[in-house]
Amino acid sequence: MARYHKRIIDVFPLPETCYSLSVPLDALIFDFDGLILDTETPEVLVWRELYRDYGQVFSDEQWIHSIGRGAEEMKEDPLEALDRLVGGGLDLEEIDTLRKKRLMNMIYAEQPRRGVVPLLKEAKALGIRLGVASSSKHWWVDGHLQRLGLFQYFSHIVCADDVLRAKPYPDLYMKAASLLKVGTDEVIAFEDSPNGIAAAVSAGIFVIAVPNSQTSSLDLSAANARFETLDGVGVDRLAEMLH
Repeated sequence: MARYHKRIIDVFPLPETCYSLSVPLDALIFDFDGLILDTETPEVLVWRELYRDYGQVFSDEQWIHSIGRGAEEMKEDPLEALDRLVGGGLDLEEIDTLRKKRLMNMIYAEQPRRGVVPLLKEAKALGIRLGVASSSKHWWVDGHLQRLGLFQYFSHIVCADDVLRAKPYPDLYMKAASLLKVGTDEVIAFEDSPNGIAAAVSAGIFVIAVPNSQTSSLDLSAANARFETLDGVGVDRLAEMLH
């Protein structure tokens, strides 16, 4: 296993006595939606627009609950909720087709979030294993990573298809760490939502919150650290944080 060690020298008062501590950072695990690619802001904006078309409001409670969760963990499908709010009778298939068209137009205009690609390149060059843990399905995550030219960076991509329970449960992170063959104390996870952070924390993994415009005002205090972006964040800095 390739491992990166940040060498830290602590000099003690005793003459000519020093100790070195090797801090391992074996792997980085990334959430996908909202973290690598901001698909969440377009999704919330499209839902709000769609609800507005029918004289309804897509509430903060609805999107806060849904962000970072697997579809099976949602209280109510937003389309079904809209149908209920207007008294029924909507052609949900036609509406969903329109919604997806609007959504994909916005998402295809997005680029990876700031700092993601430089960090992937540096970590890969240093032999650090890279993984994805996402509550979305493989067709979505793999497709976008391939489209963006990022698929090849990751040794393992773990999605909702691969586990019984998606976030906020720890299953995705436990499986990702197992596949990457790393201990949970030798890996850092990056998440943008409370549900994702809860999943990583439950798995015993050090997690850094990197919120997007939709999640920056949410309570992300369960994370071990918070960066507003990954811009300028390098492996040295991350390795030191595990010490």
